[in-house]
Amino acid sequence: MTRERLFNALLLAGLVLVPLAAQAADEPFTITLATRAVILALAAVGLNIALGLGGLVSLGHAAFFGIGGYAMGILASHAQSYAPLAEWPILIEGTKSMPVIWLVAILASGLAALVIGALSLRTSGVYFIMITLAFGQMFFFFTISWAAYGGEDGLSIYVRNGFPGLNTLAPLPFYGLCLVLLCAALWLFDRLAKSPFGLALGAARQVPARVAAVGLDPTRLRLVAFVISGAITGLAGALFADLNRFVSPAMLSWQMSGEIMVLVILGGVGRLFGPVAGAVVYVTLEHLLGGITEFWHIFLGLILLGIVLFARGGIVGLVAGRGGGHD
Repeated sequence: MTRERLFNALLLAGLVLVPLAAQAADEPFTITLATRAVILALAAVGLNIALGLGGLVSLGHAAFFGIGGYAMGILASHAQSYAPLAEWPILIEGTKSMPVIWLVAILASGLAALVIGALSLRTSGVYFIMITLAFGQMFFFFTISWAAYGGEDGLSIYVRNGFPGLNTLAPLPFYGLCLVLLCAALWLFDRLAKSPFGLALGAARQVPARVAAVGLDPTRLRLVAFVISGAITGLAGALFADLNRFVSPAMLSWQMSGEIMVLVILGGVGRLFGPVAGAVVYVTLEHLLGGITEFWHIFLGLILLGIVLFARGGIVGLVAGRGGGHD
């Protein structure tokens, strides 16, 4: 077993054991922190498909994160006893079922990724970065003006949505659901990276002209990766909104896009467990240093600077003792 695989196994074991220990010690807040880390890791896994496998530097992934969140908020608000949408008599059937909400979030964010990707991939380099940022800001300002669903104040959901056979109001069962979905996303990333599609996508990232020469369309490969990436990030957004029982335009801000990208870079771009390591470190620093100073991002910046300068493979690459991408 390589050092990277051993590190991945230990990290996964920690994600299982720490919440169980917190439950035994009656510390639900620790479980909530772990849930936040797992959900952010899921969003980062989504971005890692576009960035790590496809080489697509997107600053608009918060749009998919927010679309997933609003998919949850809108469906759940229509299922609640009160009616927050007097201005919008839309015929939407509300639901409090997590599987249905997840499906809607995946489809909505995947469709948005298809449209945004089809337009953005007409460009490359810094132009691609800026156009994805522009699309993200368009969605952000739209939600601010969407008064029917809270506008700038956001939308509160007073009771967490349900999953058949589980008490999702308890911290541990909901954490378990999020962890299972994260593991499924990691499995998908691993399968994609090792599949013919993943190999072709990697080749399109490195030498697009050669991929086109053998009859493959590099743009189509990138678009498929971008859609899958957006769909997974949208699922994470739905879970994040359910965790907080609140959705707001802040989920679609460019700062959120930057935060998701930081998780990938911190853990290791293209690494299987890179987003997980990045999310765990980020949430831990936020909790420990956030109580000391509101300027805790300074320390995060120093760590990120060190990673970029001396550990191009991120935390996982540093542990593995080599740079590069997916193993």
